[in-house]
Amino acid sequence: MTKKIVIAISGPPGAGSTSIAREVAKKLKLKYFCIGKIQKKFGKTKKEAAASLEVWKTELGKSEKFHKNVLDKTQIEKAKEGNIVISAKLSIFMLKNLADYKIWLDTSLKVRARRTAMRDKIPVERALKEIIKREKIEREIWKKIYGFDYFDQKYSADFVLDNSKLTLKQAVNKILEFIEREEKKKKLQSNI
Repeated sequence: MTKKIVIAISGPPGAGSTSIAREVAKKLKLKYFCIGKIQKKFGKTKKEAAASLEVWKTELGKSEKFHKNVLDKTQIEKAKEGNIVISAKLSIFMLKNLADYKIWLDTSLKVRARRTAMRDKIPVERALKEIIKREKIEREIWKKIYGFDYFDQKYSADFVLDNSKLTLKQAVNKILEFIEREEKKKKLQSNI
């Protein structure tokens, strides 16, 4: 791809947005950025889900200034540079005027818990509890800060992918196929 493309990939905790975004970026030879890595580095534990939950429970995690002045600004700046795939829980909303493609991953809670348990090497029951707690906190805080439920980004996405029964490779291929189809449509329209 020669133009400066921006792809935003989002979804609920454990949906695979980080892994999928990283692979899509690799396949398209684009930069990759995950806003969650900034937030998670403030956690004490090495387990990804637990670290994120820890941060949400702190004053920093609840801080509107932290979200707007650090997390939001960072992903907007990265998107303006172009040629990037951004994985962030609010990327569809934050990058609505910057992203060429906004993708929401729709994954069942059961599958998200199982995948999180495997990734973090914890029992599935613990992963499920952590995801449910994190979702509740995220939804409440972001509703207060931004005035909407971030799960509603699904309705603003250009492509919604249920990856509950897909492997990482299959999910990445479906996204690449979607982007290829859309790029062909744009090319045809520009030739008219």
